Amino acid sequence: MSQVIHHKTNFTSGEVSEDVLGRTDLTCYDNGAATLKNVFIDAIGGVERRAGLRLIEKIPNAVRLIPFTFNTEQTYLFVVCPNLIRIFRAQKQIATLQTPWEEKDIPFLNWTQSADTLLVVHPNYPPVMITRQVGETWNLTNWIYETSQDGAILQPYARFGDTTISIKPSQQSGNISLSTSAPFFEEGHVGIRFRLNGGEVEIFNVISSQIAEAKVIQDLKDVSETADWKEAAFSSVRGYPSSVTFFQSRLVIGGSRDLPNRLWLSKTARIMNFDLGEGNDDEAIEFSILSDQVNAIRAVVPGRHLQIFTSGAEWMVSGDPLTPTNIQLKRQTLVGSPLYASVPPIDVSGATLFVAASGREVREFLFQDIEQAYQAKNVSLLSSHLIRYPIDMAYDANRRIVYVVMQDGSMATLTNYRTENVLAWSHQETQGLFIAVGVVGDDVYVLTKRQNEICLETFDDEVFTDCALLGEDHEGAHELWSGMSPLMGRKVKIIADGIIIPDMTIENDYLTIPFACQKIEVGLAFTHEIVPLPPVSSDMGAGPLKAVRLIQARLRVVRTSSVEMDVGNGLQEVMIPKFSGGFQMDKDQEPLTKDVCLHALGWVRDGMTPLWRIKSEKPKPCKVVSVTTEMKVSN
Repeated sequence: MSQVIHHKTNFTSGEVSEDVLGRTDLTCYDNGAATLKNVFIDAIGGVERRAGLRLIEKIPNAVRLIPFTFNTEQTYLFVVCPNLIRIFRAQKQIATLQTPWEEKDIPFLNWTQSADTLLVVHPNYPPVMITRQVGETWNLTNWIYETSQDGAILQPYARFGDTTISIKPSQQSGNISLSTSAPFFEEGHVGIRFRLNGGEVEIFNVISSQIAEAKVIQDLKDVSETADWKEAAFSSVRGYPSSVTFFQSRLVIGGSRDLPNRLWLSKTARIMNFDLGEGNDDEAIEFSILSDQVNAIRAVVPGRHLQIFTSGAEWMVSGDPLTPTNIQLKRQTLVGSPLYASVPPIDVSGATLFVAASGREVREFLFQDIEQAYQAKNVSLLSSHLIRYPIDMAYDANRRIVYVVMQDGSMATLTNYRTENVLAWSHQETQGLFIAVGVVGDDVYVLTKRQNEICLETFDDEVFTDCALLGEDHEGAHELWSGMSPLMGRKVKIIADGIIIPDMTIENDYLTIPFACQKIEVGLAFTHEIVPLPPVSSDMGAGPLKAVRLIQARLRVVRTSSVEMDVGNGLQEVMIPKFSGGFQMDKDQEPLTKDVCLHALGWVRDGMTPLWRIKSEKPKPCKVVSVTTEMKVSN
């Protein structure tokens, strides 16, 4: 029989999957855990009970969150609902905008922002521009492209249909007829512009599939029949842009419904001018991504280079600056992006995080100076069980945490300190489903679905429950508190002046507690849980795994009020109540930084069983920075 002491000093590998159980030789086994639920992991390696969620407002049918940051002091949150955007500032709704998008279309929106303008695109809807006006009024309009002096619209144009189809105009000016050599025209072509024979025309009537009437905008050079013609690239017939961003003072459009692998870049500093002109340095650029298969562009991202994420590969567009003559396109990796939803890639400290086409990986797209190329590292490799078809992502730069919402309503969080080699995943749960996430300034917002109601909530370090309602009266104490209707019918946790009251069920808008208080928090419980990986044979001497007896587990906790720990005989509270001339029954435990210890009895003969676990739903702060276990091993 031998005695072994094992020191676990950090959790910087996060929650790892069962596939790691056989790799006890890896550092991630020492620094990982079997379960990290409802905790955040910091860069030093400690784990703490996550912040609670404070209820802002219930918003029927809300689907997505879009952040809008004009500067550090003027930040807004767009809550996208079917046919409506609700605009919030300082967590209060200040405006609404009518929109064309149905509920099923919202997951496929893409957007980009410049100053006080937000551009939003969807492959089945005309692209829109949301602009902040004076006095915090807002306006939503369709994109309006520049026009030339003779009335030509400087928008992207493209050739569609059979390349052998030719068009013959009846005359050079005025109202004319256009005849095609094969069926081509549709009713939706009304209002669409065509370019042919050196001029531009606009269809105003479709007589048949081979004949249309048009108004000449730019006089045609002649009336000869030609197969060299183009029509507007974006229309109800051909679809609209799929993705959009800004790069080097150009507006970049990545793909459309009918041209999924085409890229358009506007003129420099003139974002609504796509005139190719004579190919001068500042003029617009247009090209297709040609490879062994047609991969739809899913996102365009500005960075060190212009990054193109398609359904089957990742590309780099280089040129300093980008001009029509020096632009270069190079394929970098073959991972691909998902087709089931639009999940915009996010910038994390110079790297771009994106969801892989499989929906089971999160990758880091990062330029490597040695290879002079991008690599797409799988940052979820050790925690692949947590990644289940992500539908939304956001990054909190203050805490360096990436929030990833899954299709099944769960959420995974990644603490990302790349230079410190910290990539630590944990998973978050709530009484309901997570739908969307967004970061605006210092605040992290989520949409949750609770009992078929959609709630807008925010993570709050001062809150210890979910969907929390807060009340405070500096002038006097109360036993009766109103405003409880958002939690009607729910069993709730209650904290009154820092004291936890036994759970109650909200039956109406009012809540009566046993004693008067000045400050109250009422919300839904959530449980945090920390479970280590099974002990390894290297801790117990050479040879096969033997029977183990845990003698004691010693925790070092920081700013902690409560720790409930199980060492084989059920959960026990291990924090020692604070004495100050006598036990203060009317005060809750103040957060302490100290070592706490729990002794254990009995032997464990199952080598896969963890020797301890921490689990609690108490709405109190809990942060564990290290665990030391003392064990006896026997043959």
